Amino acid sequence: MVNDWNGEVVSIQVAEKSGSPMIVVKQAIAVMGRGLEGDRCFRQGGTDSDSSDPGRDVTLIESEAIEALERDLQIKLAAKDSRRNIVTRGVPLNHLVGRKFMVGDVSLRGIRLCEPCSYLENLTIEGVKNGLVHRGGLRAQILNSGTIRIGDRIKPDLHD
Repeated sequence: MVNDWNGEVVSIQVAEKSGSPMIVVKQAIAVMGRGLEGDRCFRQGGTDSDSSDPGRDVTLIESEAIEALERDLQIKLAAKDSRRNIVTRGVPLNHLVGRKFMVGDVSLRGIRLCEPCSYLENLTIEGVKNGLVHRGGLRAQILNSGTIRIGDRIKPDLHD
């Protein structure tokens, strides 16, 4: 994979419990092996809160995927309604499965794609599930604790 991209965090959101509205925050503390403080998975109260699964720590989605959903299918979805913790710009998330990357000072490893599900569609708008297939984001593991902020740079981990 070519490591010549450089993106940024455009939005961060957490939900207190499964199904509750996502709350937009300016920053979040990422805790290795737990997730983002204040999020349902951190509290182990979400639908995907198996603590033995490293892919539950944090979810990301490209803002470009959300924009394409509106452009291609006329489905307007607010960033927070994607139900992903971090919305990015300029990051090839699908290419980061099995790769390390940096979000500010926090190191993450892409675990698997975060394909949309019926649960997401039930919480949002009909058509979201099909519209986000293969562009629903990435599940990632937090490799070191730290703070993630809106505006943080996202870049490949050159030591990977």
